[in-house]
Amino acid sequence: MTDNKINIKISARDTHTRLKLDDIIRSTEGFRIHRSSDDRKPDLLIFELGEDAEKDFQLIESLINSGAAGEVFLTAEKTSQRLLLRAIRTGAKEFFSHPLKEQEVREALEKFKGRREEPSQREPLKSGQIIGVIGSKGGIGTTTVAVNLAVSLAEKRSDQSIALVDANILFGEIPLFLDIQPSYHWGEIAKDVSRLDSTFLMSILTKHSSGIHVLPSPSYLNGSQGATPETIGRLLGLMQRMFDFVVIDGGQPLNEVSLKILEMSDKVLLISLLSLPCLSNMRKILKSFANSGCLPKERINVVINRYLRSSEVSLSDAERSLDKKIFWTIPNDYKRTASAINQGKTLSQIASKAPTTKSLRGLADILTQGEKKKEKKR
Repeated sequence: MTDNKINIKISARDTHTRLKLDDIIRSTEGFRIHRSSDDRKPDLLIFELGEDAEKDFQLIESLINSGAAGEVFLTAEKTSQRLLLRAIRTGAKEFFSHPLKEQEVREALEKFKGRREEPSQREPLKSGQIIGVIGSKGGIGTTTVAVNLAVSLAEKRSDQSIALVDANILFGEIPLFLDIQPSYHWGEIAKDVSRLDSTFLMSILTKHSSGIHVLPSPSYLNGSQGATPETIGRLLGLMQRMFDFVVIDGGQPLNEVSLKILEMSDKVLLISLLSLPCLSNMRKILKSFANSGCLPKERINVVINRYLRSSEVSLSDAERSLDKKIFWTIPNDYKRTASAINQGKTLSQIASKAPTTKSLRGLADILTQGEKKKEKKR
């Protein structure tokens, strides 16, 4: 039997407020309380503002922009004209002051139900594209490609939501590349995956000035429970429904977790250089994929980084060695790339018109075109 009830999530710090909202929702026909184990996005989020209202508003904006919550109602102990204007600008549909008035909340719920019944108001679920980026060996620019590809995707369309995940457990460097200091990492999710929902995830993500949402790795072994294939599967499944693109810096290891990431990826970019050690490793990786059967050939794309036309090993040599066509090349510009990393800036910020930057935008173009074809089919 299909459950057609409207799913409401309550995020309230005050116990009395939460219980009051719980009673009102349960006694109103057509609604149910969102369970913590439910990984679907809530149709409605009722959020209580805390002392740091500005921080809460930023979280709510991220939830709305990413589609992690259908609509948002706000409530707060103290109200002011400034707070109400900020709530309107954020996109909240209703604002309840304390103490809560039962009739006011019920009327708002009925109005929301009416809006839901109008076909034009129903938002389609996202079906985001996961792009796994892994390297044939360390130090060849895998993180550089992942970071700047995510930024290039965000530049393509302002209405696209992009997430960047660092899957390097010990050597995650994305925060350094973007000069951010995240308060959380995906190790927080691994501690208690039962808490994982869109609101919890958005509170952990760090938003960069480019618009991308970053989920760093723990970057050290701290004795906490590590990620499992099941944890990663649930995390990426949720992110697919929240974001248009999820770019994953997978580093080099091929363990159970990284294989799960690759299995769920719509496209896998294998980064290599035109050097014999890199191409030798690439052959081994491709052979491993073929033997395991976890990744269809059409999803695997070889990208040559730091490409020089004068290289002793040519593209045709590499294709014969790998028995696979080269999908994309990114020209060598080590000086600008190193400068961007040292400054914690993206290539778009320090060298917007450089060939390397344009090449990464071209790669984003190709991936975006694939997404547009999917949308037309839907």
